[in-house]
Amino acid sequence: MLKKVLPIVIIFFCTTGVYAQQKPQYTQYIFNNYLLNPAVAGIENYTDVKLGYRSQWTGLEGAPVTAYFSINAPLGSNFTEGDATAFPSSGGENPYSRMYTRDYQAAEPHHGIGFMLVTDKAGPIDQTNMAATYAYHLGLAPRLNLAVGVSAGFNHLHLNTSLITLENQDDPVLRDINNNQWKPDASVGVWLYSADYYVGISAQQIIPQNQYITTGNNSNLSKTVPHYFATVGYKLYLTDDVSLLPSALIKFIQPAPTTFDINMKLSFRDRFWFGGSYRKDDSFGILAGFNLSSFVNVSYSYDATTSALRTVSNGSHEIVLGIMLNNRYKLTSPQHGW
Repeated sequence: MLKKVLPIVIIFFCTTGVYAQQKPQYTQYIFNNYLLNPAVAGIENYTDVKLGYRSQWTGLEGAPVTAYFSINAPLGSNFTEGDATAFPSSGGENPYSRMYTRDYQAAEPHHGIGFMLVTDKAGPIDQTNMAATYAYHLGLAPRLNLAVGVSAGFNHLHLNTSLITLENQDDPVLRDINNNQWKPDASVGVWLYSADYYVGISAQQIIPQNQYITTGNNSNLSKTVPHYFATVGYKLYLTDDVSLLPSALIKFIQPAPTTFDINMKLSFRDRFWFGGSYRKDDSFGILAGFNLSSFVNVSYSYDATTSALRTVSNGSHEIVLGIMLNNRYKLTSPQHGW
């Protein structure tokens, strides 16, 4: 009986997204690109802390639930104590204003460090990933920056056998499963950015691993595969106080088909914003957020499922709390994260 049930469990683990991605799926990655690209670490002139929670496909029993904590910060006295992109202590120009874009200059060379902890549970399977990040930022041209980054850590996968009902609960195959190990994990990325656009490429899960839930000929089903991401975003001013921020993400996860996300965000000064997203053959989303102060911001998104799961899913909810520590220039909005 286990041999019939276990492949289903493995396949369920491999489909945390519609396209068999093994990493958690996010809608609000556009406001925390550090989740997908380690080169983003240290891009802002403050310590960026994010707490996120996502409930995917609500209404479906055993649907994925993801929670994460991330923190990243710049290092380098020329940058953290004031560089070409920094504002005066009074706050300076609104980061969404045309004046800021016109006068923008590339940041001083500096380092970025970060840490991320992500937990993801889907049915009887839960995984935990923790990783530390290093990035280096430098100016390629007077108005253009390049950052490269690497992330290294560990991934833990666990099968809760108490949630699996079998004809024979003492099945020897179940007893032989080794599902309590940590295995190495790594990611790399490149991020090209200026005042009004960014382009990034990254690769996650680049160290091939056999997962622990394997039985005989089914072992290939639980092998990890690299996840490749390419993203681009642009800031378009409608007025001095209103900006339109389109962005896109392409995902390459073999052997699944290539897929993409398209996002659009309308921002009013540096106080609040709303937008929408489309994920190919999966969902439409609505998003909104408030920059409550120079210390905290909050955002929410709802995805309406368009795939075959729409008959059993009530959609996906995601909420993110952002905290800006050591924010000496009293910014109420990111300069580069938008």
